[in-house]
Amino acid sequence: MPYTKDKVKGAPRVEDSRGHPEPAEEDELYAYYGVGGFEDAEQGREQGRGRDPKDEGRNTRDDDTLGPDADASMTRSEEQLKVGTTTETAGKARLRKFIVTENVTKTVPVSHEEVRIEREPITEGDRGDATVGRDLSEEEQEVELKAERVVVDKEAVPVERVKLGTETVTENETVDEQVRREQIEATDGTDPDEHTRDARR
Repeated sequence: MPYTKDKVKGAPRVEDSRGHPEPAEEDELYAYYGVGGFEDAEQGREQGRGRDPKDEGRNTRDDDTLGPDADASMTRSEEQLKVGTTTETAGKARLRKFIVTENVTKTVPVSHEEVRIEREPITEGDRGDATVGRDLSEEEQEVELKAERVVVDKEAVPVERVKLGTETVTENETVDEQVRREQIEATDGTDPDEHTRDARR
């Protein structure tokens, strides 16, 4: 501050219980510190904040300020939506082998032997050969009969090879997202801080 400690201690007392000084108290303080009223005090505050009061009315809150050597233009920016794809695991497929039982019906021809009686007449020429032993006798002869039986056997044989494969299927997916953008419009040049200063007066 451009004032000594004793200068500040000797300043007129201001009743601050009301929250702000009265206009008369403000004028007394301006006169004590040797400033010319509200405008000079505002100038002192602006200089204390590192701002030049000559810049009043110029847009100093934006990077797109119109300096003395700048052209009357602004840069407008906007967000652009960038959409891409990424590959991630969506699931798993598993190849599993298990046993099922089903009925199989096949027809198989089988054969068997049956007994039949064959009779041959004896002639005069072979009568002597046919007569053996006593004229009348009892005897038995046995013939073995054969028959085919169905035999079932099972054998595991390879019939095909199965494996898992993948294929890529492409489909369209709609993306709905919000983007922001700047807009620039022309105004009448009124400084928005001017209304604040008028209210404080």
